[in-house]
Amino acid sequence: MQQLPYNNRRALALIPLMLFLFSCVTYNQRIADYYAAMRNNNYTAAEATLEKTKILQAKRNRLLYLFEKGKMAHLMKQYDSSNRYFNEADIFMEDVRTSASDVALGTLLNPMMQTYKGEAFEKFMLHYYKALNYLYLGKPGDALVEARRISLSNYELQDKTKSDNKYNDDAFSLMMQGIIYQQNDDWNNAFIAYRNSVDLFLKNNNSYYGVPIPQQLKQDLLRAADKTGFTDELGRYEKLMNTSYQKYPEPPGGELVLFWENGLAPVKEEQNFFFALTKDGLGNFAFVDPSGSFNIPFNFSAYNINSSDLRLADLRSFRVAFPRYVEQPMYFRNATVTLDNQKYSLEQAQNINTLAFTTLRERFLKEMSTALARLVVKKLAEMAARPKSDDKNKDTKEAIALAIQAFSFATEKADTRNWQSLPHTIYYTRIPLQKGTNQLQFQASGQSSQTINLVVEGRGGQQVQNIVTLR
Repeated sequence: MQQLPYNNRRALALIPLMLFLFSCVTYNQRIADYYAAMRNNNYTAAEATLEKTKILQAKRNRLLYLFEKGKMAHLMKQYDSSNRYFNEADIFMEDVRTSASDVALGTLLNPMMQTYKGEAFEKFMLHYYKALNYLYLGKPGDALVEARRISLSNYELQDKTKSDNKYNDDAFSLMMQGIIYQQNDDWNNAFIAYRNSVDLFLKNNNSYYGVPIPQQLKQDLLRAADKTGFTDELGRYEKLMNTSYQKYPEPPGGELVLFWENGLAPVKEEQNFFFALTKDGLGNFAFVDPSGSFNIPFNFSAYNINSSDLRLADLRSFRVAFPRYVEQPMYFRNATVTLDNQKYSLEQAQNINTLAFTTLRERFLKEMSTALARLVVKKLAEMAARPKSDDKNKDTKEAIALAIQAFSFATEKADTRNWQSLPHTIYYTRIPLQKGTNQLQFQASGQSSQTINLVVEGRGGQQVQNIVTLR
């Protein structure tokens, strides 16, 4: 049996090491101890585990660390500390830019090695938690500042997306914005925010990323129109929403807006796609998969790659690692709140599970093209290292090319990071309060049931609270 040259054997010997260093372990698996403690409602242990989780100490994952620290502090009712972390996360997202080193790491290794910048919906959830913290701290003015920043984030996303067919606005955040304005007795801006949220639902056939238009939102808009004297708008939206305004006297103890954060957001895992490069009669390139399900046009010049350097025979097969979301099943499916023998149902307000799946699907083509470009660059480096027929030191060059090929294979990895302590779905309801002490009973049902007792002091005006069930 012919023995491989020594240099080739040495290059092959590096492959197990590379596979160990760049294994396909997902981000969720890397933070498994934290995730398990959080899911079991052991927030103190989860918060302590964050400091020991190596991947979260990496500079590139600073934003994820801040997200999780802020959420744990919120769950432990440390609202000041929570907002310190969330404010730092906010500044990070405002200031972070794609650096040359980040581009190089993403091209030569994989996107998991780049700085995590956050999903668009994660930024809106940051506003939600910051506003909640301020309201718990009795700082409605600071919550109002956060409400205004929701509009800025919407404008920024619209400028970035430039498409009405993709996620470029957030109905839940606009709803939350209206609630905050109402908390500050700013009925005019509350009307505008509620109207903007309703308009998003109406524009999308009364459903927005898995959430049917809430009946409570309809009534909140009509009430705001009534409060501001916009009688024409009140009548117009009654017709548009096919509903009637149910006017009621101000409750003596005010109202409670109660959010229920149920379950956990989906996590990401890695999936593999296989592509071959094809060229049509006009000289246009495209990557196609064996089943013919995907045909992705590819412009090499957009990535500063000279197509004349390419030979289709050398680019016949590519393995692309790409993320996909995995839903975390909800333990509870429905909930009611009982006060003085009166039951109040909770409606969906935000479905982060659907939002995550859909937004990843919306940007599939763009991100897959970037991944293919990354692999082409690696393949060209391998081709450049291969010896020509008349080269001296052919064994050495062949070993280098083999090592590059092994390195490319070992480092091909999907970015499986995301803010994993977000809820699966957020529900809400509005409850009229009596003056003085109100004893509320929250009842969640599903695979089993859970009861949470709430004591709320009715003191007039509006209050906002949240209940969390992570299972």
